[in-house]
Amino acid sequence: MTKMIRRRTAIAAALAAPMLARHGWAQSAGAYPAGKTVRIVVPFAAGGTTDILGRIVAQLLTEQMGGTFVVDNKTGAGGNVGAELVAKSAPDGMTLLLGTVGTAVTNQYLYKTMPYDSVKSFAPVALVGEVANVLAVHPSFPAKTVKEFVDYCKAQGPNKVSYGSPAVGGTGHLAMEYLSSLAGIKLEHVVYRGSSLVMKDLLAGHILTTMDNLPPYLQHIQSGALRALGVSSAKRWFAAPDVPTIAEQGYVGFDAAPWWYVAAPAGTPPEIVSRLSAEIVKGTKSEAVIKKIRDAGAAELSGDAEALTKQMVAENAKWKKVIEAAKLEPQ
Repeated sequence: MTKMIRRRTAIAAALAAPMLARHGWAQSAGAYPAGKTVRIVVPFAAGGTTDILGRIVAQLLTEQMGGTFVVDNKTGAGGNVGAELVAKSAPDGMTLLLGTVGTAVTNQYLYKTMPYDSVKSFAPVALVGEVANVLAVHPSFPAKTVKEFVDYCKAQGPNKVSYGSPAVGGTGHLAMEYLSSLAGIKLEHVVYRGSSLVMKDLLAGHILTTMDNLPPYLQHIQSGALRALGVSSAKRWFAAPDVPTIAEQGYVGFDAAPWWYVAAPAGTPPEIVSRLSAEIVKGTKSEAVIKKIRDAGAAELSGDAEALTKQMVAENAKWKKVIEAAKLEPQ
């Protein structure tokens, strides 16, 4: 019964956060964090995009709210180790999660056992940013558009065309499975231990195509060493405006851009969630913070607790369907 009450409180907080902020009902959170140190758990290693975004959020909250917000990297199990730590922390606003689409949505379908409930264990706070995946090919590949790519794969037959990505169940892998299900094609997935190895083999022509996070590939696309057929984001990417989206090439509504968010443990007082949400939204709309996010290779994705809740619902429906269609077995 306690869990159910906390779940209702968390969802109510998420949906009511904007209204609470507008009407000034968050008076009891006025002192938060009261000069204390708030930990933002980043479930991936230092130096990566998730870590950088976590530090951007920590800095803006420190500057806007007082107290000290610090990043704590807790890695493992695709983000589940760090997410579990937050899920089991006291719901007092002193421990937050800088999570990914994996911790929020896809991991629950890719792991046999989960140490937390993706929905019930957290109170959504705010969206932070996103990044595009890119469908890129070696210049020798006989396609210059997504349509030509699909036509070629169909002509070759199932599993005759291979592509590389850095992980089973990673965002690149799932984005390609998403496209494949819509296009009616079947490709062979070659798994690498990191994007750098994918890119090395792609540049050498050992593999001819990939679906992976855009930023590392951008310089090679701009130089002509690789060819970008399309980006997976809903709109063209700011750093590659000449590359069309997959959506505008015949797959209306296609959106497979990995995203980041902030969440608190379920049961965190709604007034604290509301204040955190308002400050993050305010920060991620500022020119200075937008520049930092873009310098990290991501793009700003500003949204309050209600917007994050809606994002999670929509993404859950989409990726559950994609993963089931791909017949990916939980590991």
